[in-house]
Amino acid sequence: MHRHWAFLLVGALAALPVHAQNGPVTEIWKCRSADGRWTYTNDRREAERQKCEVVTRQINIAPPAPTRSAPAARPGSFPRESAAERERRTANSREILEKELATEEAALAKARADLAAQEEVRFGNERNYARVLERLQPYKDSVETHEKNIEALKRELGNLR
Repeated sequence: MHRHWAFLLVGALAALPVHAQNGPVTEIWKCRSADGRWTYTNDRREAERQKCEVVTRQINIAPPAPTRSAPAARPGSFPRESAAERERRTANSREILEKELATEEAALAKARADLAAQEEVRFGNERNYARVLERLQPYKDSVETHEKNIEALKRELGNLR
């Protein structure tokens, strides 16, 4: 067991000279708060104030400089979308959104019918009205979700040009 820690310590010490060559070191400290819970921080001042122990050191190495083998692409050389392609894409998007809207409207109608059917029923163990409300809440949530989905789909359709 002590060998493991010795190797870990030697490895950590071997990495220290690299710091001067490659860049800043990011350190993570493990601290015990006043209520006994463990917290982690990368703020050196806070760690020193709380007398924390270092958990990890990470050396941030700058990426190598890019080579100048190929000329950089100019913005004008990128493929452009033609008006016909843009119109076709917009029409396709509109068709998909309209299908989703029709599906959501059908689901909303079913959810409202289910809610109405459940509001008509009163079980024997529901003498307290709070139990009725508790039983109806998932149906109300379903209606609300479908209404929000329909609003979002209508907004998306309105955003299409």
